[in-house]
Amino acid sequence: MALRQSPRSAIAGPGPLDAGTVAAALGVSRETRAKLEIYVELLCAWQARLNLVGPSTLADPWRRHVLDCGQLWRWWPPGARRLVDLGSGAGLPGLVLAILGAPDVHLVESDRRKATFLRAAARACAVSVTVHAQRIETLRDLSAEVVVARALAPIDRLLALAEPLRAPGSVHLLLKGRAAALELTAAKRRWMMQSEMHTSLADPEGRVVILRDVAPAHA
Repeated sequence: MALRQSPRSAIAGPGPLDAGTVAAALGVSRETRAKLEIYVELLCAWQARLNLVGPSTLADPWRRHVLDCGQLWRWWPPGARRLVDLGSGAGLPGLVLAILGAPDVHLVESDRRKATFLRAAARACAVSVTVHAQRIETLRDLSAEVVVARALAPIDRLLALAEPLRAPGSVHLLLKGRAAALELTAAKRRWMMQSEMHTSLADPEGRVVILRDVAPAHA
């Protein structure tokens, strides 16, 4: 599988990206940009109480979090009606995608303190999400056309966790690092799938992995 370039190459620059640059890259409205600004402010404020993200990433939050997660919106499948974010943490990428317009977003986060942040951030940003403060393995009667995750587990493990949640024709949108190709090769030993890999807009070493038609290889 060849690595594909994203519709735009990674946004380079010597310093942190600002809200205007990222909003332009994502093509969002002023109203959406304002909601993203509220989210970033809350993320920085709550970081003092909770370890929501790596502390060093807050030197460049618009690139490391908003752009990194928001880029998934360009691959939203037509007609998809529900999103599940596995191990949502600070709402990355699920809450950012909800702000951008994803419908019926479900954020799964077992840490109850982080779940409290997710609810507070959703209210402040005036977006509707459902927060599940429980382990992924305990979810019942929930399926989605879009499954997303970032920094949760290797692809093979993610596919196993997501298996009960996949709706027919579902798509996985995964944010991965430099080991993405190795993880995907390992996953294909146990799973059948159609896969794409794109260079991240936020980091030239980052990868967006898109998986369709996922099924156990030895069903």
